[in-house]
Amino acid sequence: MKTPFLVAFVIGLLAGPGANATIQHPRKRRHTAAAATHRAAAAPIVRVATQTPRPAPAAPAPAAVVIRGGPWTEPTYADSTVGDMVDGEDLVIRRAAVEALGPYNGSVVAVDPNTGRILTMVNQRVALGTGFQPCSTIKVAVALAGLSEKAIKPANRFRLGTLRMDLTYALAHSNNYYFATLGAKLGFEKVSHYAHLFGYGERAGLNVAGEQPGAFPSAVPRNGGVGMLCSFGEEISQTPLQLAALMSAIANGGTLYYLQYPHDQDEARNFVPLVKRTLEIGSLIPVIKPGMRGAVQFGTAHRAREDGPIAGKTGTCSENYTHLGWFGSFNDVGPRKLVVVVLLTGGRPAIGPLAAGIAGDMYRRLGEQKYFAASQPFAPATLISRQICCAK
Repeated sequence: MKTPFLVAFVIGLLAGPGANATIQHPRKRRHTAAAATHRAAAAPIVRVATQTPRPAPAAPAPAAVVIRGGPWTEPTYADSTVGDMVDGEDLVIRRAAVEALGPYNGSVVAVDPNTGRILTMVNQRVALGTGFQPCSTIKVAVALAGLSEKAIKPANRFRLGTLRMDLTYALAHSNNYYFATLGAKLGFEKVSHYAHLFGYGERAGLNVAGEQPGAFPSAVPRNGGVGMLCSFGEEISQTPLQLAALMSAIANGGTLYYLQYPHDQDEARNFVPLVKRTLEIGSLIPVIKPGMRGAVQFGTAHRAREDGPIAGKTGTCSENYTHLGWFGSFNDVGPRKLVVVVLLTGGRPAIGPLAAGIAGDMYRRLGEQKYFAASQPFAPATLISRQICCAK
């Protein structure tokens, strides 16, 4: 979590009010009384400057725009649909997303996890941008890395005071200590390897205009080390599309698709999925899913709770004077699956639990329209192309 103003405040307190003051010493008298008398008798008197003139003070740097209500540089409320192109979207999904997001400043991305088709992308400027700190959503990737490396087992419990917690509890309640400890056990190199395998630091989409690849640090973060990396996503830039792609792979059993965004309805009707790579996580998904469902049932994402089971992970932190609220999720029942990622930006109201509530409202709206009960219609999407594929 980046809080430079707090660091500056603490340093100021430690230094004290006089830390930058310069101590002045009285000048020594260099002249004798006789010399002073002789100088007074001389005429005319010419005074010569003995000090270099002080340079004019530099103009102060322009202050950053601060939103009323706190040191925030992004508004909490905004029209998040401005500038969006929707010709190739599923308008039923988009309507549900826009209505659920309401007045909040953020982005909603919905993906078909069995094809990689982006069904809607609300606030495309944010969704396709350089990304934001993932906050606690990074814990899903860290959990998969720990299980892959057998650094943890489902029954393993880490002690926190008098409490002993397992992976399900740690995911459901987003426990920072658990994942910082797990990160230390794995080490930076292994965490980095699996993060890149799961899509961090690369574009999630294929030929999605304007999409940025986010970023993953090349070395251990200076602030908090691998512990902060694995509990808060320190120095990582995650895009909503990257989180949607990873959630899709978990929802479908381990296939990481290229996300594709049709430009019009003809492209949507003739959509053909493209596999990026297959993740060897099929046996691990049943291990992490109870924690992701627990987050919705009794944990940090309880605002997303609906009649049907939903699995997900929240994230809350701040970056560059912007509060962030993340929620990555998928419905876990029915013939039609849907991945929903919500990112909120702004002031203090922009938190993960609120993002979960927005996603839950979106699932509810679609459920009322029997969207999840309908079977997937036959289309070219059932023919999967592997022409463009990355090595594991």
